[in-house]
Amino acid sequence: MPATLPKCERLSGKTAAPDLIARGRWGRQEHLRYCFAEGSGLEFNRIIVSVPKKLFKRAVKRNLLKRRMREAYRTQKELLATKGVDILFVYSAEGETGTDVLRTEVARALERIDELCRK
Repeated sequence: MPATLPKCERLSGKTAAPDLIARGRWGRQEHLRYCFAEGSGLEFNRIIVSVPKKLFKRAVKRNLLKRRMREAYRTQKELLATKGVDILFVYSAEGETGTDVLRTEVARALERIDELCRK
């Protein structure tokens, strides 16, 4: 599987995120919260990334962190062997975090999601 993130693997639409939050299960890492729900019936997983404006007033910082989280997911999405999972990543730390830290936290989150989905 190529390490790309096409449009079909991004969760979008007005009702997609609220539905995911309503039916999903939550988990937490040090700088990151995530919500996931399985059973979308698709052959691929979909993600959505969020950085609250309350934590970072400047759009440049928010976009940088979102880009880092998407990149961390894109390069490690094979860790999630289960298909048809919708995932929401929410950045929850006060300060800016480096790429390596986000990469390890996304990897741990994906491993945990895969473990819970296999049960």
